[in-house]
Amino acid sequence: MNDIMTATLEFGATSPSISPADKHISTERLDFRRITPYDMETIMPYLKRDKGRTTDFSYGGLLMWVDVFHYESAIVHDTLFVKGRLENNLDIPAYSLPLGSLPIAQSVTLLRRHSRENELPLMFSAIPEYALSQFMELNPRRITLLDGWGDYLYEAEKLATLSGKKMAKKRNHVNQYVNMYGVDTFEPIDTANIGDVIAFMTRLKAQSPDYGLSPMAIAERNAAEKTLHIMAQGGLKYEGGLLRIDGRVVAYTIGDTKGDTLYIHIEKADREIAGAYEAINKYFAAYMLERYPHIAYINREDDAGDAGLRRAKESYHPVSVLKKYNVIF
Repeated sequence: MNDIMTATLEFGATSPSISPADKHISTERLDFRRITPYDMETIMPYLKRDKGRTTDFSYGGLLMWVDVFHYESAIVHDTLFVKGRLENNLDIPAYSLPLGSLPIAQSVTLLRRHSRENELPLMFSAIPEYALSQFMELNPRRITLLDGWGDYLYEAEKLATLSGKKMAKKRNHVNQYVNMYGVDTFEPIDTANIGDVIAFMTRLKAQSPDYGLSPMAIAERNAAEKTLHIMAQGGLKYEGGLLRIDGRVVAYTIGDTKGDTLYIHIEKADREIAGAYEAINKYFAAYMLERYPHIAYINREDDAGDAGLRRAKESYHPVSVLKKYNVIF
């Protein structure tokens, strides 16, 4: 297991004592079941109890990755439990941060019993930094920073306007796009035009086949395609936007909102169209900010350790990178 661990804090291996209240809680059974789109209406109120802004607790951050992380959920004592895999090692089962009425200590007690009875390790993955202190009080064996999995967080207004000296290059790219193709190429995605987005994805795959892509890049592409097809059937609570040139889609993006944050889950563009990526980024941010004036931040998710993606995300000058951790008992 040490080969997947970096930036590790080691603790004692002593298990915390179980209080009488915890003993009562530990008799409860967790019946985990695979998460489907139909479960999200029940799950979302719990995700909204998250106090942070990491994408793992957004609508698409959970649902889009069900097939990759094998997400299952159970709700006990008004608390949501999610079981999946370590973000940096898909072979190892792990739990997400429990969300709901139960204190973390009692939630861990429940999961300890479930893990023991099912011969599973007691591990948590993608724990946001704000919740770390609660786990440290429970004597974990190890806490490890998930390097490369931190979410890039931006000021919504900055991405919507590209104002300021730091955004000059991005403004120039958008202006280049506008000068060549015009300003009226953006439109929101709906059931009437999503078929054109699916056709665009088919063209992208033909131009850039899976060969040579990382396993995570292939998984992301498959998740994007699945999302589009379900949206075409009128399902899922996503919002999106696209760019057209001469009637053909050349870029699109899809996200959702929670609290004061817009989460961007998918963004694709034809790389041969200069400024397409910058334009879809800006236009969608402006469109969503107009629809939801309370949005203060945009989460553009992690870079998965890809150096090129990291440079691209850093070039938009995030206000912070939201750290996540594995916690092992």
